[in-house]
Amino acid sequence: MGISDSIDRLNAYYSRHGFAATIRRAVVGTNRALFANRMVVLYCDLTELTPRSTKLSSSLKFQRLRSEHEFDPQDLQEIASLWNPKQAQRNIAERFEKGASLWLIKSAGNLAGYGWTIRGCTIARYYFPLGPDDVQLFDFSVLPKFRGRALHWVLTFHILRALAAEGATRAFADTAEWNRAQLSSFKMTPFRRLGLVRTFKLPGKMIISWVNGGAPEQTPAAKPAQSEDAKVAVGSHE
Repeated sequence: MGISDSIDRLNAYYSRHGFAATIRRAVVGTNRALFANRMVVLYCDLTELTPRSTKLSSSLKFQRLRSEHEFDPQDLQEIASLWNPKQAQRNIAERFEKGASLWLIKSAGNLAGYGWTIRGCTIARYYFPLGPDDVQLFDFSVLPKFRGRALHWVLTFHILRALAAEGATRAFADTAEWNRAQLSSFKMTPFRRLGLVRTFKLPGKMIISWVNGGAPEQTPAAKPAQSEDAKVAVGSHE
């Protein structure tokens, strides 16, 4: 993305959300730019997922969408307006075309948060190949006015239980190392840390290096491997 595109996106955000919100968004964007190549990869064995009694507020409801046609127009507008509406709608359409599902959590009928999943593949280049019963969780967000209520944790639990019931065996997720809030939320779920990855994008490929060298922390999950989309550099260090 060029500098002019970034400026246009920031101006569009400013016109919708005001100065203070734009400054906060700019700070987040700066952190992402500085540390975007360091990602914590997480893993959950869905075959070992045990039922957990969770008493939820009766005002919380879940919805799974598999196509744009299932969207409530207000929900679509709210998700798209969080950043760049045109780009967001293009991303949503492309993800549904690839077979991804969008999971919504609502509070008293109002959209409170959402997250995406896709089974058997990934939306973008990933750190290792996924099997047909593996699922990737990605792009989770809780709307600002609903933050601080553990809704990311609640939605994640709901999704994992649903995926396990459908026969999925493993779930993978990742989040930026700087995103402490999301990492803290993941600690409340069955996800466990698989390893820390640094990525370097080159024309036509992505170099992947597991920080501190060697294979990631041992789990029954996939280990770093060569693929057409990713070259894994084992044995590199910070």
